[in-house]
Amino acid sequence: MKLLTCPINGPRPLEEFAYGGEIREMPDPQTCSDSAWADYVFHRDGAPGPKREWWYHVPSGTWLVAERDTASDVVSRTYLLGEA
Repeated sequence: MKLLTCPINGPRPLEEFAYGGEIREMPDPQTCSDSAWADYVFHRDGAPGPKREWWYHVPSGTWLVAERDTASDVVSRTYLLGEA
Protein backbone atom coordinates (compact mmCIF):
# COMPACT_ATOMS: atom_id res chain seq x y z
CA MET A 1 0.00 0.00 0.00
CA LYS A 2 1.36 3.39 -0.97
CA LEU A 3 1.16 6.10 1.71
CA LEU A 4 1.19 9.89 1.47
CA THR A 5 1.74 12.00 4.57
CA CYS A 6 -1.00 14.50 5.31
CA PRO A 7 0.43 17.40 7.38
CA ILE A 8 -2.72 17.27 9.54
CA ASN A 9 -3.40 13.51 9.85
CA GLY A 10 -0.03 11.84 9.25
CA PRO A 11 0.60 8.94 6.85
CA ARG A 12 -2.58 7.92 5.00
CA PRO A 13 -3.35 5.54 2.10
CA LEU A 14 -2.96 7.18 -1.31
CA GLU A 15 -6.59 6.26 -2.07
CA GLU A 16 -7.65 9.03 0.36
CA PHE A 17 -6.04 11.71 -1.83
CA ALA A 18 -6.92 13.43 -5.10
CA TYR A 19 -4.20 14.83 -7.35
CA GLY A 20 -4.60 18.56 -8.01
CA GLY A 21 -1.85 19.16 -10.58
CA GLU A 22 1.57 20.71 -10.71
CA ILE A 23 2.00 24.06 -8.97
CA ARG A 24 2.75 26.67 -11.61
CA GLU A 25 2.72 30.44 -11.49
CA MET A 26 -0.34 31.78 -13.28
CA PRO A 27 0.11 34.88 -15.44
CA ASP A 28 -2.26 37.78 -14.84
CA PRO A 29 -5.17 37.02 -17.20
CA GLN A 30 -5.98 40.74 -17.46
CA THR A 31 -2.56 41.80 -18.71
CA CYS A 32 -0.90 38.81 -20.37
CA SER A 33 -1.00 38.16 -24.10
CA ASP A 34 -3.27 35.53 -25.63
CA SER A 35 -0.17 33.52 -26.47
CA ALA A 36 1.08 33.59 -22.86
CA TRP A 37 -2.36 32.60 -21.56
CA ALA A 38 -2.66 29.73 -24.07
CA ASP A 39 0.80 28.53 -23.05
CA TYR A 40 -0.25 28.48 -19.38
CA VAL A 41 -3.55 26.69 -20.06
CA PHE A 42 -2.43 24.09 -22.59
CA HIS A 43 1.28 23.40 -22.10
CA ARG A 44 2.82 21.49 -19.21
CA ASP A 45 6.39 20.47 -18.52
CA GLY A 46 5.95 16.72 -18.71
CA ALA A 47 9.65 15.95 -18.28
CA PRO A 48 10.32 13.54 -15.40
CA GLY A 49 11.94 15.07 -12.35
CA PRO A 50 11.22 17.00 -9.16
CA LYS A 51 7.82 18.75 -9.07
CA ARG A 52 5.74 20.66 -6.55
CA GLU A 53 2.16 19.39 -6.73
CA TRP A 54 -1.24 20.06 -5.21
CA TRP A 55 -2.83 17.11 -3.39
CA TYR A 56 -6.19 17.06 -1.62
CA HIS A 57 -6.85 14.83 1.41
CA VAL A 58 -10.52 14.05 0.82
CA PRO A 59 -11.59 12.89 4.34
CA SER A 60 -10.22 16.00 6.07
CA GLY A 61 -10.76 18.51 3.24
CA THR A 62 -7.10 19.55 3.39
CA TRP A 63 -5.13 20.89 0.41
CA LEU A 64 -1.41 20.27 0.72
CA VAL A 65 1.78 20.60 -1.30
CA ALA A 66 3.84 17.51 -2.09
CA GLU A 67 7.36 17.64 -3.46
CA ARG A 68 7.62 14.54 -5.65
CA ASP A 69 10.16 13.23 -8.11
CA THR A 70 8.00 12.02 -10.98
CA ALA A 71 10.83 9.86 -12.39
CA SER A 72 11.04 7.71 -9.25
CA ASP A 73 7.60 8.55 -7.78
CA VAL A 74 9.26 9.35 -4.44
CA VAL A 75 7.69 12.06 -2.28
CA SER A 76 10.42 13.94 -0.41
CA ARG A 77 8.07 16.02 1.75
CA THR A 78 4.54 17.33 2.19
CA TYR A 79 3.41 20.54 3.83
CA LEU A 80 0.61 23.09 3.99
CA LEU A 81 0.92 26.12 1.71
CA GLY A 82 2.77 28.85 3.58
CA GLU A 83 4.84 26.39 5.62
CA ALA A 84 7.52 26.05 2.93
